[in-house]
Amino acid sequence: MTTLKIDLVSDIACPWCAIGYARLQQALASLPDLSVELEWHAFELNPDKNAAQEPILPALSRKYGRSEDEMRAAQANMMNVASELGLNFDKMQQRFTCNTFDAHRLVKWAATDNKATEMKLALFDAYFGEAKDVSASVVLADCAEQAGLDKSEAERILATDDFANTVSEDIAKYQQAGISSVPAFIINNKYLISGAQEPAQLAQALQQIAGESA
Repeated sequence: MTTLKIDLVSDIACPWCAIGYARLQQALASLPDLSVELEWHAFELNPDKNAAQEPILPALSRKYGRSEDEMRAAQANMMNVASELGLNFDKMQQRFTCNTFDAHRLVKWAATDNKATEMKLALFDAYFGEAKDVSASVVLADCAEQAGLDKSEAERILATDDFANTVSEDIAKYQQAGISSVPAFIINNKYLISGAQEPAQLAQALQQIAGESA
């Protein structure tokens, strides 16, 4: 069996990152002779911790220079894609913008217990499925508990600067590497796959890379 190392650069606030991971899982399910070592890396779509939170549709409208109706239609399309993948995006149009730095700190902490993916998925579900504020400590601690982690330890970490340097270094590293949009899949420290590719396309790319790495 061939094992690939996948560094997945993503943000909790990025719906395509949730979709991209789900599509990766589908791609891997079609490749039984391939295994992966996955590591999550931080990216911030809203890096200003002091920015006021605002409803997502007008925020996206301003960011992309498109009408709210256009953004609503685009979000509805993503909701359909997510539903087909079994993801809960029920309240993605009701969410507010938020900074995800503390959420990334908990993902780094969860990685020390091999539960980074569980933490990430709990955060995606809270933000897109329930429109919860994933910058709020109480929400983050609940997500940690849902991921099978110790809630009181999560609360302790959130009250400190633990893992802050790790997250900052992570963000800087991939910015310097030229990653400007997410999701970004870096395979074996050599190949870059950008965006939430369809499962069949992703499987084909992984199979080709595995063949070259064999």
